[in-house]
Amino acid sequence: MTTGNSGISSARPAQHALWHPAALALGVLLLGWLPRVAANDRLAWSFRGAGAALLAGLLVVHWVTWARGGACALEFRPRKQHYIQALVQTSVFIYWGYFWPPVYDYGWLLFGQLLFAYAADMLITWSRRETYVLGFGALPIVLSTNLFLWFKDDWFYLQFVMLSVGLLGKEFVRWQRAGSDTHIFNPSAFTLALFSLVLIATGTTDLTWGPQIAATLTLAPHIYMYLFLAGMVVMYYFAITPIAATAAAVLFALSAGYTAVTGVPYFLDSEIPAAVFLGLHLLVTDPSTSPRSALGKAWFGALYGLGVFGLYALLGRLGVPTFYDKLLCVPLLNLSVRGIDWLTQSLPARPLGQRAAQLGASGNLAHMALWAGLFVVMTLLGKTDGRHEGDRVPFWQQACRDGRRHACDRLIQLETTYCADNSAWACNELAAHHAEGRLVAMDAARALQLYAKACELRFAAACNNLLHPRRPAHAPPRELDLRLLLREGGRNLMQATPTELQRRACEHGWQFACNNLVNRP
Repeated sequence: MTTGNSGISSARPAQHALWHPAALALGVLLLGWLPRVAANDRLAWSFRGAGAALLAGLLVVHWVTWARGGACALEFRPRKQHYIQALVQTSVFIYWGYFWPPVYDYGWLLFGQLLFAYAADMLITWSRRETYVLGFGALPIVLSTNLFLWFKDDWFYLQFVMLSVGLLGKEFVRWQRAGSDTHIFNPSAFTLALFSLVLIATGTTDLTWGPQIAATLTLAPHIYMYLFLAGMVVMYYFAITPIAATAAAVLFALSAGYTAVTGVPYFLDSEIPAAVFLGLHLLVTDPSTSPRSALGKAWFGALYGLGVFGLYALLGRLGVPTFYDKLLCVPLLNLSVRGIDWLTQSLPARPLGQRAAQLGASGNLAHMALWAGLFVVMTLLGKTDGRHEGDRVPFWQQACRDGRRHACDRLIQLETTYCADNSAWACNELAAHHAEGRLVAMDAARALQLYAKACELRFAAACNNLLHPRRPAHAPPRELDLRLLLREGGRNLMQATPTELQRRACEHGWQFACNNLVNRP
C-alpha cells in the first residue's frame, strides 16, 4: 500500500479487490427482501435482478483480469467537487421530502441505487484498466439523476438501466480537452436526456414520477430561496456562478418580454419554474463538462436559458409534457464546450476579452454578488417565491375571454389538473367546455363523464347538467374546491378557516368571495 498527496492507493490481487463490488452487489440483492421493496413483486425483482446482474458482471471482470494477467487496484482520491455537490443535493432531498413524504419513502430505493452505482462503476473501470479511483463521484450522478426523474415501482428496473447508461457514457464517451482525456457529457444529464427522448417517443411518461417531481418542488415553502442559497455553496467553491446567473437572467428577460407582448405569463405559474431553477443550479453547472472561462460559462448559461425557453414552447406545441424542457438540451451544450473554450481563448487579445479573463480569474465573489443582486430584484418583483398571477384561475378565465395567446389552453390545463385532484367545480367547468365545443373539441361522452364525477363529488350544478347537458349550469367553487384552487402550488389549505379562504379567494380575483366578505355580518 502506498500513500501520497493524491490519496491512498491499494494494489491487490484481483480476487481480493473484487470483494468490494461483491459486497455492494449483495447489498442490492438483499434490499429486494426489505419490506418497502418486497411489498411490490416487480420492484423486488428489479433489485434482485440488479444484484444478480452485478454478480454476473463480477465473474466476467474476474475472468478478464485473470486472462490479462493483471490485478485490480483501488485508489482513494476524494474530490471536493463531488462531495460538496453530493451534500448540497442531499440537502435538497431532505428539505423537499419534509414537505412531500414520497421523497422520504423513496429513501431505500435511492440507497439501493447508490450501492448499484458504485459496484457498476468499479466493474466498468476494472474491465478496462487496473485502477479504480474510489471517491464520491458516484454520489452526484445518482442524486442528480433522481432529483429530476424516477421510474414508478412497477418499472423500477429501468432506473438501474438509466444509471448504467450514465456510467457507461462517462467511461466510453470521451475526448481530449486542454490536453487531458475527459468525459464529454455530464453523466446524469446524458442519461436523463436520452431516456427523456425515449419516453417522449414512446408516449410512456406515465411510467415515471417526472411530472410530479417537477410539480411538487413548490410544496416546500420558499423553495427558490433555498435553492439559491444551496447553489451559492457550489458557486463559492467551483466558480460556476456565470452559468446559473446568465441562464436565470435570460429566462427572466424572455419571460418578461413575452408577458409584456402577450399579457400572459410564458410559463404557467412562474417566471422560472422551480424545477428549471433547480436545473440551472445543480444540473447544467457540472464543472467538468462546462466551459472554463467566466465568459465561456456565461455563454453556456445563456444557451441553456435559450434552450429551455425554446423547448418549453416546442414540447407544448407537440403535446408533450413540458417538464422535459430542462433536461433535453444539456448534452448538446456539453458538446459545445470545446468550441466555446476556443472562442473565449481568442478574446484576450482584445480589451473586452482581457477584462473578461481577468474577472474570471479573480472575480468569483463579484459574480456571486451580481447573481445575488439579480435574485433580490426577482424576489422583490414577486417572480420567485411570491404569489404569481399564473396561479390565479380568474386571471386565465379573463385572459381566455380577451383572446390572449394560449390563455384558453392554459385554462383547460389548470382545470384538468384541479379536476384530477377532485375539485368538483373544475370538473364541472371542464365538462361544460366539452359540451359546448368552443375551447376544446366537442365530446358529449366526455362531458357526461366529467359531469358525473362532479355530481358524485356533490356539486349541485353538475347534477343538473347531467339532466340538461346542452345548457351547462355554472356555480362558484365550494369551500372544498377553494382549498385546492387557492393553494398556489403548495399544500392544500385544509386548516384554513372559511373566512381565511374567502379572503384568499378575493385576493385571487374571485368576485363572489369579495361579495361574501362585504356582505358578511
